[in-house]
Amino acid sequence: MNRAQLGAALRALRQASGKEAKAVARGALMSPSKLSKIENAKLQPSAADVERILVAIGVSNEIKAEYTEAARAAGTETTEWRLLKRVGVHKGQQEVRALEAQMSVLRLFQPALVPGLLQTPEYIRAVLQRHNLSEDSLTRTISGRLERQAVLYDSTKSLRFVITEPVLRWRIVSPQMMAAQLDRIVSASRLSHVDIRVVPLGVQQYDVANHSFAIRDNRMVTVETVHAEVLVTDSRDVDLYVQKFDGFEQVALSGDGMRSMVEAIRDGFLREQETD
Repeated sequence: MNRAQLGAALRALRQASGKEAKAVARGALMSPSKLSKIENAKLQPSAADVERILVAIGVSNEIKAEYTEAARAAGTETTEWRLLKRVGVHKGQQEVRALEAQMSVLRLFQPALVPGLLQTPEYIRAVLQRHNLSEDSLTRTISGRLERQAVLYDSTKSLRFVITEPVLRWRIVSPQMMAAQLDRIVSASRLSHVDIRVVPLGVQQYDVANHSFAIRDNRMVTVETVHAEVLVTDSRDVDLYVQKFDGFEQVALSGDGMRSMVEAIRDGFLREQETD
């Protein structure tokens, strides 16, 4: 199914449902203009776009699966950061929040930064400031990320994080704020449906921690690169990321062992603060 066929099919489903475009767009967490472009084949929708539209329309699971798979067959999509910055980085937070609301299982690997869902406000600000955002856009994006963190307390979801030891030591903020950030990780790890693991530097590795990625329900993977965010939906490629995540998860510290390691690094930051 090509872009024109998919757009026409989505428009036909919406019209058959009797729902107005504005209502469907609102339910799909997108602008009416974006929905119009998708329906008129002026914009290639992502699998996530199609799924949100179909949920808003209210189709059966069979139809949703069929059309979402058609969109997913496109395989890989790339959104350059400069384009996202142009339309508003905070809008990207809204789209990710919509994905997280619909998922059941998240597996996130991060070798460089604390995952966004676990970041403190100070850490978020320090990370985002490198994008040279306006103060208004920066404030709105920080608020959007903090709102996303509500998903941490949804016990119907399984959230699995694997980070590497350098994440805990990379000085994004002051020692005092780093200590607070590590406390945040320890606190979140005590939630029954949240699993946070740390890959120690001293453990023999058989894989390379290339870049961060997030797997949602074994259906899609988002990968952050220097210039863009890449969305992977081909099942064969998704499986590669699942295997990579599983490999790092197996050699990572978890539970009390992980918390002891994080707390030891936190105490080091606190000692630095005391001597300043």
